[in-house]
Amino acid sequence: MSEVKLSVETRTEFGKGAARRIRRDNKVPGVLYGHGSDPLHLTFPGHELLLALRTPNVLIALDIDGKSNELAIPKSVQRDPLKGFLEHVDLQLVQRGETVTVEIPVLTEGELAPGGNLLEHVLSTLPVEAEATHIPESVTVSVEGLTAGASIHAKDITLPKGTKLAVEEDAVVIQVLAAQAEEAPEGEEATEAGEAAEA
Repeated sequence: MSEVKLSVETRTEFGKGAARRIRRDNKVPGVLYGHGSDPLHLTFPGHELLLALRTPNVLIALDIDGKSNELAIPKSVQRDPLKGFLEHVDLQLVQRGETVTVEIPVLTEGELAPGGNLLEHVLSTLPVEAEATHIPESVTVSVEGLTAGASIHAKDITLPKGTKLAVEEDAVVIQVLAAQAEEAPEGEEATEAGEAAEA
């Protein structure tokens, strides 16, 4: 997995006013926590953080005030609901060799069997345990030729070496639904309504 280096600063100002000032400078307020240490309040470079977060569960090497280096993964990201810019980020401290529980995106490949069936992602992300510096970016599942009623469970998904499921093996991840034919009844109702209006 990719590792991104960011230079960050500790911050001593808190509250909404301070957060607004930080964002005006194209920076993002955040908190680093974990390993029983006190939460560390940080200021992140906005653009670089945005680019880093495009990779799910990205491993971030933090240069804090040019004095200390820490590894972390994102745990919670808050974005403006309308404009989409980053408002706040929570990061979790990790160490090389440490096992962490994360959720990785589930991707699909292939075509369903003919017939207008629908693919439903019951779980769009899969909870797994992996070594902090070897978190897979995603897993890919083949849905080639699946018909209505078929489902793929967590245990059916091939995980990268060193990665374990952190969810029940029988949990349904993907299922195939039959296409709903609801248009005919609506058409009949419309015809009946038209006949009633003519009468």
